[in-house]
Amino acid sequence: MLTAVERTVHAIAFVLQILPVGTNLGLAHMMWVMMNGSFLQSRGAVVMALHMNGLTKEAVRRSWAALRQGSWTVNELLTEWAIYVASQNQWRPRRYAGYSVLGVDITGFWRPKLQGWMGKHFHSLAQRALPAVVLGVMTLSGEVDKQRIPLLRRLVRCQPEVGKADFRLELLQAAKAAAHADEVIVVDAEFEISELQVAGVERYVVRLANNATARRNQLPEYKGRGRRPEYGERVRPLPRRWKERQIAATTPDHEAEFVHDGRTIQVAIWCQLVPVDTKVDPLNKTFAIYAYTDPAYKTPLLLATNLICAADIPYLIYRDRWPVEQAPLSAKQMIGLHRSFVFSKESCFRLPELALFAGNMLTYLAATLPPFQTGFWDRSPKRTPGRLRRVLQQADFPIFTSVEPLLREKNSVTHHLPKGISAHVRQKRAA
Repeated sequence: MLTAVERTVHAIAFVLQILPVGTNLGLAHMMWVMMNGSFLQSRGAVVMALHMNGLTKEAVRRSWAALRQGSWTVNELLTEWAIYVASQNQWRPRRYAGYSVLGVDITGFWRPKLQGWMGKHFHSLAQRALPAVVLGVMTLSGEVDKQRIPLLRRLVRCQPEVGKADFRLELLQAAKAAAHADEVIVVDAEFEISELQVAGVERYVVRLANNATARRNQLPEYKGRGRRPEYGERVRPLPRRWKERQIAATTPDHEAEFVHDGRTIQVAIWCQLVPVDTKVDPLNKTFAIYAYTDPAYKTPLLLATNLICAADIPYLIYRDRWPVEQAPLSAKQMIGLHRSFVFSKESCFRLPELALFAGNMLTYLAATLPPFQTGFWDRSPKRTPGRLRRVLQQADFPIFTSVEPLLREKNSVTHHLPKGISAHVRQKRAA
């Protein structure tokens, strides 16, 4: 057995050994089929992907039943996955000023023809919201041999009837519960600072829109006439233009600079701020806005954080948010689950959840194994999940029972049960 195949089989067996007998073997077959790229060839068809690997029709049905009706949740598998990664002692979290980066994002698996599905997610190419299975993703940024690799921490389902604003609050509350004392929650501009404060997030870095504004948590001087002010002075980090009027930026409280990758980045800082709809109160939770002017980019980067740190720390922390985008990429394009043909509500959630987990596992294993050549033309191969997937695609289907005895069929007596159509057709009651 090749080293890549052996490592992959052992990782799958380690994670699934906690599941009930029968269910663990069915999910092991499903994960192997995902990781060897069979869903790319079947174009998202589950039964076809299993059948193409030489499984019997009984094994295909058992694997399908384990996916839909098995007693398991993806988050308990992710807990075992974290234990496995820690036992290998190769992955290290990336730290800045003692903080690790917990990236939080929302992704959607598009289902435009799924009838009756109320969930939607914005599609950048279509420029509108399309029917999709929406999931919240949390990843911890780390590295293996100086290669940045995310570790999937937790997934949160967005029920179809739940609105986006309510789900963002639910996801932030789940992220707060999952974050450790030395981790910073990092989100993009889709999330608002007020949502982070309502969720009670203790440490955060959030990107702001270029036209974002805030208020100071101090009352301006009373001008002697009219109603006394209740809100602080408005702060505009960047200048803007409204019709023919040029609105200048607010003078920063502090300015700094630092060198990153040979470039000198200028920083403007505004401190003790609150959201624009918040009245002045000494008990308010305040934050600071950092505007980073990088010569490599046309527009400055606006970040808000409640951390008390050096000027370059929020910039470095936010740059490590990008690995959270890799998890959906590896699940959709890399292993072929960007399309699917399942229709029950539980299967619509479980299939993309398992795809995200399998894609993250494939990414980590590829980084810990030697690089594999795609062909003779691949003179400088990298440790990428695509190359590992091609190696697994050429391997024989593994026998998981020989690796872990707990991964076996459940020997249940079923000869007395009706089979086929007789098992689900309604029968008339006797008069």
